[in-house]
Amino acid sequence: METITTIKDEDVELSLIKDIPLSFAKGNLIMPLKREDGKLIAAVVDDRGILALLELSKHFGLKPLPLSASAGIVIDAINRFYGQVGSAEEVMGDITGEDLSSVATEFEKPKDILELTEDAPIIRLLNALFLQAVKERSSDIHIEPYEKELDVRMRVDGILHKVLSPPKIIQDALISRIKIMANLDIAEKRLPQDGRIRLLIGGRDIDIRVSIVPTAFGERAVLRLLDRKQGLIGLWEVGLNKDDEKMVEALLKRTNGILLVTGPTGSGKTTTLYAALNRIHAEEKNIITVEDPVEYQLKGVGQIQVNPKIGLTFASGLRSILRQDPDVIMVGEIRDFETAEIAIQASLTGHLVLSTLHTNDAPSAITRLIDMGVEPFLIASSLTGIIAQRLVRVICPHCKESYKPSEAELSYFNSSLVTRLPAEEGHSSLYLYRGKGCDRCGGKGYIGRTGIFELLTINDEIRHMITEKIDSQSIKNRAISRGMKTLRVDGIEKASKGITTLEEVLRVTQKDYADISI
Repeated sequence: METITTIKDEDVELSLIKDIPLSFAKGNLIMPLKREDGKLIAAVVDDRGILALLELSKHFGLKPLPLSASAGIVIDAINRFYGQVGSAEEVMGDITGEDLSSVATEFEKPKDILELTEDAPIIRLLNALFLQAVKERSSDIHIEPYEKELDVRMRVDGILHKVLSPPKIIQDALISRIKIMANLDIAEKRLPQDGRIRLLIGGRDIDIRVSIVPTAFGERAVLRLLDRKQGLIGLWEVGLNKDDEKMVEALLKRTNGILLVTGPTGSGKTTTLYAALNRIHAEEKNIITVEDPVEYQLKGVGQIQVNPKIGLTFASGLRSILRQDPDVIMVGEIRDFETAEIAIQASLTGHLVLSTLHTNDAPSAITRLIDMGVEPFLIASSLTGIIAQRLVRVICPHCKESYKPSEAELSYFNSSLVTRLPAEEGHSSLYLYRGKGCDRCGGKGYIGRTGIFELLTINDEIRHMITEKIDSQSIKNRAISRGMKTLRVDGIEKASKGITTLEEVLRVTQKDYADISI
């Protein structure tokens, strides 16, 4: 029997695996490949797979041709190729004319949704949406009701795009199914509700955060997807340049002080905080976090989930943490004076505190804390550094091309802080990169995202300016004169290196720099 070490896209006939249940393939460790010259070809691991292939070949009236493969190769292929079969749009065709009022009961425990092919149409539609979201690397699913229609949009690499417009008639059944899976009250339609769903999708353990709010035309649902098996990344992987990475590591080696990460919702602040925790995590350190919600599980770290319904807020959780003899404290977000005050007191009494704040740039975090009511001298004595960040899309490596920039584009590289554009090999002209669009990136020209950063380290001069209540713009100008790279400058440098496009950098920084020179 021939042995194979890989299964490629061209080796698999998708129309064949549509007729073979996932549970059958997984249970017998068999990956059907194709029908060719009167033979049914499949990858098998052991005798179970061979017997299953004999059964399948009789069903299809073909001769069996088994190929030997390791269990890992077969399981990976099953998850990968069965995930390509069916989409939310295809499932919609099965819904017409069926009873939409019946909604199935909740799952007793996590079950791979690819195996739920025989369920009611609403369930299959929702499962197809989850599957499509994971396949497209979507971070959020939006189910939006309007007067005469229902739209489903997905956010991929930070950009929302419409994927489906189901009939308005299925709206209540679809929202009810989501509520059942998230253990929410299906009878309550007047108040916002939050919940969580845990699912296996194509072999991946996915945590889904559910938010449902009432609107004028029915309940609107937003579902945020998080891959629980996704490995924690290092500081070098979030997008920090080497100089900033060294500065951040130096700040993390301190035994006290506050390090803040700032930016709008969805800018990757939590990922950066976890990367920082991952960097300093050690057996001899007691690290405790208070989060809303706990997004990643960190071994050896005490993680507290905020629950305002029972009075467990960031402030009360932080106050309790201080009685647990911590070395490092992570607070998910500083939202009010009470939390800020306790965090500052903790940093002044020998604890390293990491937290986030919602501001547009790094110096604005100082103004935000003063607005909360924190005394400037306390901010100056406790704050060690502020990282502002945004996420930009990365150019697809499969369709990346160079091009000669226009005069308008070249004007962004005039700042002394920006590195020069590279010249194309064999030519003296300067060039940039962009993605043409291909099948791998869905024609978008981008795959994945990386961060652009602005790091403000608090030295004696900045401390003096904070104490004297100098405005944030003056602090920013002084920091820039001492070599701080702004968000836009860091982004433009990444564009010059072919990591992202200039258009993408301008898209995520235009609101902050509309009237400010880089």
